[in-house]
Amino acid sequence: MAELIVEVVRSGFVESVHRARVLVVNANGSPVMVHGDTGSLTSPRSAMKPLQALAMLRCGLPAADELLALACASHSGEPFHVDGVRKILAMAGLDESALACPADLPFDRESRDRVVREHGTPARIYMNCSGKHAAMLATCVATGWPTDGYLRPGHPLQRAIRATVEDLTGERVAATGVDGCGAPLFFVSMAGVVRAFRRLPLAAPGSPERRIADAMRAYPEWTSGTARPEAELMRAIPGLLVKVGAEAFNAFAFSDGRAGAVKIEDGGDRARTPVTVAALRAVGLDAPELAGLATTPLFGGGEPVGEIRVRRP
Repeated sequence: MAELIVEVVRSGFVESVHRARVLVVNANGSPVMVHGDTGSLTSPRSAMKPLQALAMLRCGLPAADELLALACASHSGEPFHVDGVRKILAMAGLDESALACPADLPFDRESRDRVVREHGTPARIYMNCSGKHAAMLATCVATGWPTDGYLRPGHPLQRAIRATVEDLTGERVAATGVDGCGAPLFFVSMAGVVRAFRRLPLAAPGSPERRIADAMRAYPEWTSGTARPEAELMRAIPGLLVKVGAEAFNAFAFSDGRAGAVKIEDGGDRARTPVTVAALRAVGLDAPELAGLATTPLFGGGEPVGEIRVRRP
């Protein structure tokens, strides 16, 4: 199927376009919206974090509620995120010096400005993947695995994560790379990602899969940030689970099995949310709050002069 087109319209003219691959299935798992080659390999990036956290739960990660949501997060580095990462580390008797993710400043502008005003410097705990890394370390401590080298593909933790990814996607990992945070990155198909996400909310209450879905849906700000589009989507549609990944990937699942995945081919994040809204609407998941997310305004001289939108039929 042809790729879906996102238009960047300024002053009435199409200034740029983004192309998207989209796969959306209904509650029975049957495709209802397909654009592009959704069977080819893709790099879901941080959209795989719920599956990584699931592997950790299966191995004995002692986290629940908002801290479990934080283990799935690409967080914004707001103060409550940073405090939560420290709590996960403290449960394992560790501190932030054990983290192996890169140093960074908070993604959230207000939090970043506060750190700079207070003469702070980039730190690993501010990095958006630090919740996942803290949970990885806590899992190693809980199982008796070494914390040194916890990011190596051959480490028992990473082998368990790979096995969980293959279990939920229903396919073998085709290739392994390195994510931006240094963790192993597994390449699978978009169809595999959708299969995996469907299994989370459909699982039995109390199961590790369902615990992941329930934590993310109950604490959407902890999986992203207070002002992030994915948190807005989850607040607008109760029962919806959404997780973004770098290079403009997005995956979602609803409590009844409706699910989907979105990949903007050029990695342009600005196109991701409008396409995600279109994907949600394709399976009847809509809310008044989504009207403000279906398009992104463009400004000129401080005034709105256009928008980013999915191309109209």
